[in-house]
Amino acid sequence: MSEITDFDGLRRAMAENGEQPEGPARNARAEQLLAEAERLNIPLAVIEALGHQLKVYNYSSEKDKMFVPFARLLRLWDERPEDFDEYEAHSLHWVFKWMSAGMLDQPHVPLASVEKWLGEMEHRYRLAGYSERAVRSAEFSVASHVGDLARAERAYGAWLAADRDEMADCHACELHGQGIWQVERGRDAEALRIWGPVLEGEYSCAHEPHTVLASSLTPLLRLGRVEEARAHHLRGFRLVRPMESMRSAYADHVEFCALTGNEARGLELLAERPAYFTDTGHPRSRLEFMAVVTLLTDRLTELGLGERQVPGPAGRTWTARELAGHARAEALELADRFDLRNGTVHVGDRIRARMAQRPVVDRLPLGIRTTRSVAAPAPSATPPARPAEPDLPSLLAEARRLSDALQPHALEAWAAVARAARDVELDPRARAEVTDHEAMARGPEGVELFDRAAELYAEAGDPGEALAARARGAYVRALRGEPAPAVTAVTALYDEVLALYAEGATGVRQTASVLMSRARILVHRVHGGPPGAVPDGPVPDGSVVGGALVAAEQAVREVLALVGGRVGDDVRLAARVAEARAMLGELAERRGDAERAAESFRRAAAEYVGAGLPWFAVEYQVRVAALAHQAGDLTEAERALRAALEHGGAYVEPIGRAQLHLQLAEVVGGRGEPVEAAEHALEAAHRADEAGESGTLGAWARQQLGGFLLRQGRCAEAAEVLESALAELNAETHGDGAVVQARWWLGDCLEELGEHRAAAEHRLRAAEIARHWPEQQDHATLAHLAAESLGNAGLPAEADEAYARAGELWRALGNPQFLVRSLRARGWLALRGESGVEGARELMVAAVHTCERALQAAADPVAREQLTAELGTTHHQFGDLLARSVAEEAEDGVIQAAFEAALVQMDRAVTLFGSLGVDGLHSRTGAELAAGWLEADLARAADAAARARGVLAAYAGADAEEETAGARRAEATQLLQAVEE
Repeated sequence: MSEITDFDGLRRAMAENGEQPEGPARNARAEQLLAEAERLNIPLAVIEALGHQLKVYNYSSEKDKMFVPFARLLRLWDERPEDFDEYEAHSLHWVFKWMSAGMLDQPHVPLASVEKWLGEMEHRYRLAGYSERAVRSAEFSVASHVGDLARAERAYGAWLAADRDEMADCHACELHGQGIWQVERGRDAEALRIWGPVLEGEYSCAHEPHTVLASSLTPLLRLGRVEEARAHHLRGFRLVRPMESMRSAYADHVEFCALTGNEARGLELLAERPAYFTDTGHPRSRLEFMAVVTLLTDRLTELGLGERQVPGPAGRTWTARELAGHARAEALELADRFDLRNGTVHVGDRIRARMAQRPVVDRLPLGIRTTRSVAAPAPSATPPARPAEPDLPSLLAEARRLSDALQPHALEAWAAVARAARDVELDPRARAEVTDHEAMARGPEGVELFDRAAELYAEAGDPGEALAARARGAYVRALRGEPAPAVTAVTALYDEVLALYAEGATGVRQTASVLMSRARILVHRVHGGPPGAVPDGPVPDGSVVGGALVAAEQAVREVLALVGGRVGDDVRLAARVAEARAMLGELAERRGDAERAAESFRRAAAEYVGAGLPWFAVEYQVRVAALAHQAGDLTEAERALRAALEHGGAYVEPIGRAQLHLQLAEVVGGRGEPVEAAEHALEAAHRADEAGESGTLGAWARQQLGGFLLRQGRCAEAAEVLESALAELNAETHGDGAVVQARWWLGDCLEELGEHRAAAEHRLRAAEIARHWPEQQDHATLAHLAAESLGNAGLPAEADEAYARAGELWRALGNPQFLVRSLRARGWLALRGESGVEGARELMVAAVHTCERALQAAADPVAREQLTAELGTTHHQFGDLLARSVAEEAEDGVIQAAFEAALVQMDRAVTLFGSLGVDGLHSRTGAELAAGWLEADLARAADAAARARGVLAAYAGADAEEETAGARRAEATQLLQAVEE
């Protein structure tokens, strides 16, 4: 680091230090710069260095260091005010407010000293001629902090009534303080109304909307506006994260996590800022932080996770229970120090209330990757009495009720019967049912149990059910990969049951069961046989497989013929009809008849819903959706997916709901509804995480959610979500296209947020993947976008290299428009780089010639029009570049030559845009005005005025509300006034 030898060098060094991240390193550098300033022996240099030191201390965790440099500044002002320039005099009075807040935030500073300082501030502001607005704001802060509500209300009113002047805080900061008071008085809705202009971007500053977003979280939760709270958390935390001085706002985000079931996310936040546990320079923000640490760790302990290891103060490991005790003690000790200083209990009461809050919602999905804190039963001093176990007859009755009605959890009910009957001798019928359901639960391993169940049914005098059990076993054999034995077995059973039914020895239900098992086996043989047995694609009936298909359909229709008209109130028979309809759909789909398949699936779903079994309809609505999607009927696909979600209710597993929501998000997003699509993608991510599929389906859902948020312009939220998605997206699982798209979207978000260097990184990484694709359009686009980001990040050499690469790709792709744009961009970079004006001119000339050649070769009228506009834009930019290529201090002749050359380019642009007629109007008038200003600079007032009047005439009949027309008229009027003067 070179020694500073003059005032300008000092100022440059302070400016550079001001751009560094907040924290001790920046503060230490400010201290070094003060020493350097003192060596210069220039009073103003010392004053500016003290002011710089004050500023970096204020925006750091070492706020307690502000008082010494300020006291020195104040002494210098009192002794030699003439050493202060206008800016430093203003700054000195400005930071009086920092001192007031700084004293209030330090419990060791007596309240009497704070009040004395408040009087000093009022006196000095009055002497300087400033409004009392800032003074009354500071008085309000004192009164509200100690809990003097009457004084606070008076000061609040006086604050708002006083005139705003240059000492008043910015609008954004004032509105933040006013909203905080409304929250403290229990008026959450009013606070959010006051904060509206900050939240909507009307007012902002270095720390806003950061703090307003953080402060709004709990009020929004209390008002039930949880979706807004989630958005404010994602957007606001991104702003707060890099700023060391914002511990209180950071605490608000931890609190939000504790109140929304996002305890794991809260722990992640604690882990990011270990210094927040121990930094002592700002006791008030430390108090707020330790209070929410207590809230979070108490919640974990309540969930049975007290022994879980959590982030805490460095030097040892912490469990949630231990950290809760430590944080509570720290928070209460700090609160007591403030209350002792203030002579009230206001701070302690508020902190205890904050630590005692209860969760507002069980779980608010955030859309980012977060582990769910699994709740364990909370320990209790007196364990609750265990409910009496149902007796065996009750269990048996309940199991029969559930299985007769085909209700979910029937298998679990039969398992409970089996457990209860271990030491009890059941009758053959009950033993048969228990064995039958155990066989169903075992799947492929239950074949032999079906045979045992059949024996027991026969022993119980029910030969039809015995045949049905054996038929179920045959179907399991088919599923196990034994189709031939399964067909042989079920054919014999089919003949037997029909004979029994003809004799009246069994009923419709048992007969239908055998016929349905036979139909299942034959359908499975058509499309579920061994590999290579069934060809892909539609099957002609005359083929071998086609013959199997005909046999399967005949078997299904036999089920319908038997059951049709005999359903009545029998849920099982109604389910047979629905399943048979679904099988017909499968077979129609196998034949390639998508329309008939969809109709059969719809009828099957309707039959299940009509039978009171809507959860069985889900699979078939999904299949309808898939067929509709293939046919391009997105309306029907959307209807079917919504029906599937509605019918599935609580019975669909989380992974199934995730898939449904994700499919619906894609359909809804495809028809231009990104808001609803984002809601479905968010739910999909949440359900996938619940199912333990965060890294697979969850990552895909987050990728989609990020894209939908970006389409809404919610870039900060989208960036958080996409960064979370990229932690798990990978080419092997999701495809490299998904990874490229996520980085592309993230680059767009970051560029919009002003994080140009990070945007460039993601765009370059995406381009590197796309470089290996056969189609190079995406590679070229990403390289071009990366170049834009690099240029915006102040990296001209890297930007030029990226533009050059993009230009090569555009040339290879035969895209002259974007090739020309890359050349123009390089021209502007060259103007500011080593190659200077000559290099910039060469690149602009190359852009003009490239566009002219493409225009000459273009035969398509649309392409010719686009290239004409591009050529016009190139001449316009060339003119701008030439005009800006000369410094103000250059010789008159040099300036005139540059302006004349620029005017030539502008006239060419005017001619080209003019040839486009109405479509080129705005571009033509823009070039006319640019040329007019050049003529004015060349002292050709009449020519400049003529151009201005021509623009006004061009918009004589234009819509007064049209933005571009209004802007052009205003500029033309301004040009006329300038030349007339």
